Amino acid sequence: MPCEGRCWETLQALRSSDKGRLCYHRDWLLRGEDVLEECMSLPKLSSYSGWVVDHVLPHMQENQPVSETSPSSTSASALDQPSFVSKSPDTSSAFSPASPATPNGTKDKDESQHTESVVLQSSRGIKVEGCIRMYELVHRMKGTEGLRQWQEEQERKVRALSEMASEQLKRFDERKELKQHKEFQDLREVMEKSSREALGHQEKLKAEHRHRAKILNLKLREAEQQRVKQVEQERLRKEEGQVRLRALYALQEEMLQLSQQLDASEQHRGLLKVDLAAFRTRGYQLCSLISGIIRASSELQVKVQDSTMQWYQQLQDASMQCVLTFEGLTNSKDSQAKKIKMDLQKAATIPVSQISTIAGSKLKEIFDKIHSLLSGKPVQSGGRSVSVTLNPQGLDFVQYKLAEKFVKQGEEEVASHHEAAFPIAVVASGIWELHPRVGDLILAHLHKKCPYSVPFYPTFKEGMTLEDYQRMLGYQVTDSKMEQQDNFLKRMSGMIRLYAAIIQLRWPYGNRQEIHPHGLNHGWRWLAQILNMEPLSDVTATLLFDFLEVCGNALMKQYQVQFWKMLILLKEDYFPRIEAITSSGQMGSFIRLKQFLEKCLQHKDIPVPKGFLTSSFWRS
Repeated sequence: MPCEGRCWETLQALRSSDKGRLCYHRDWLLRGEDVLEECMSLPKLSSYSGWVVDHVLPHMQENQPVSETSPSSTSASALDQPSFVSKSPDTSSAFSPASPATPNGTKDKDESQHTESVVLQSSRGIKVEGCIRMYELVHRMKGTEGLRQWQEEQERKVRALSEMASEQLKRFDERKELKQHKEFQDLREVMEKSSREALGHQEKLKAEHRHRAKILNLKLREAEQQRVKQVEQERLRKEEGQVRLRALYALQEEMLQLSQQLDASEQHRGLLKVDLAAFRTRGYQLCSLISGIIRASSELQVKVQDSTMQWYQQLQDASMQCVLTFEGLTNSKDSQAKKIKMDLQKAATIPVSQISTIAGSKLKEIFDKIHSLLSGKPVQSGGRSVSVTLNPQGLDFVQYKLAEKFVKQGEEEVASHHEAAFPIAVVASGIWELHPRVGDLILAHLHKKCPYSVPFYPTFKEGMTLEDYQRMLGYQVTDSKMEQQDNFLKRMSGMIRLYAAIIQLRWPYGNRQEIHPHGLNHGWRWLAQILNMEPLSDVTATLLFDFLEVCGNALMKQYQVQFWKMLILLKEDYFPRIEAITSSGQMGSFIRLKQFLEKCLQHKDIPVPKGFLTSSFWRS
């Protein structure tokens, strides 16, 4: 297009003009009119210009040659330093505003002179400015060097202060260590002094103690000698008393045998044609006299402790009171009352007779039946329903008969079959725990039939018949005839075995948190009291063997070392006393006990008794 060609020509002409050839800085476009104002404003001197004019320029002019001091050369040299002078494209425009041209030659001359003066002034100002900047640079370099030297000085001071502080810290630590050492030394000296004083005091106390101990030992030695003398005298008295007592027992036994012989010869009285009544009466008198002598001479040798005798008597009184309670039922002539009594007696005694070692479940059925009867519940007996509520005295009657049957089972069943003691005992123990009165009645019956279970050795009392005394000793007397010794020992053995089983067994389905109503502590008491009493020929050895064979294992586990000490006492002290009163024909029971005890002591163990109920029995 023609217009486009003209535009390019116009642009090219503008570019070729003076203003088009000017160079512009990019920042000026951003700064705007400020740039023009700086160009048009008068130049300003630095704040150091006065000091430079007074101090620097005079020295510079003196040192420079004349040629160098001329304005032209000065301006030239100053203009040749690009680092101190900023170039300007228009010098005249930088110092004065443009003035219009005048045709007047004078005016041009004035302008020329004025321009030269301005140029001279400008070159001098540039030189001054350069000097100022050089001074500023030198001053800045001096300041930097001074700052560096100051920093180095400060670092040297810091190092010196650090070294001094380190040395002071070392000195402080040394003084502190020295002070601590001194304090430690002082403390050790104080402790050593206190220790020396304490040792001195202790030595003084030791000396006093030795002196007092010496005096005390003398007194103790005298007291010990006196005690040994008294013990020896007491032992001699006891030995003499025991010898006399054994002789009296032998006489008493001989008198009893003579009385039995007189009873046996009563059948032949017609052949002898002699009245033996006087001899029999005299025999009774002699027995009574010997028993009185035994009581007087033995003191507490054959007697139990007073507390045990009181307990024994209380049980017998409770048993008699129970009998009196149901006396109306036993003596009633009413047929209905007799029938109730018979049914209650069967309901109480038949289950006890059925106790065996067949199975634990069978034993539980028997126990539940007895417990239900005592609790007032109806039970089946002989095809009829029986309950203690049928009669006001029914419960007392059943409790008494039940306890009597338990003891009778020990007397008969256990005497013949030793293993039967454990099932009977476990049922009795369970009933005892739930019905304590039955337990007291069991003890009363047991003590009455076997006084050695207390233990208690009855003595012959004045006015007592021989048959009554024999019954008190536990013998069965029928038609004035005393049972044989073997049968007597067999029955006593069965009851002691039952008692030894009861004190160690508990009903497995009962409350384990409750204590045993008559536990092993009573077994320990029984054994200790037996050893404190004079032995009886044949009886003591038999009962000790039965008791230890059944209950020895349980006592060993319960009392451990103390039980073994008691067995050693039995062997070393009691065996000689048993052997001394045992005749040659009665040594069987003593030898059996001795062999059993020696075997236990040798193996340091007492075997579990035969027939003991294990956990497998209750699962059957």
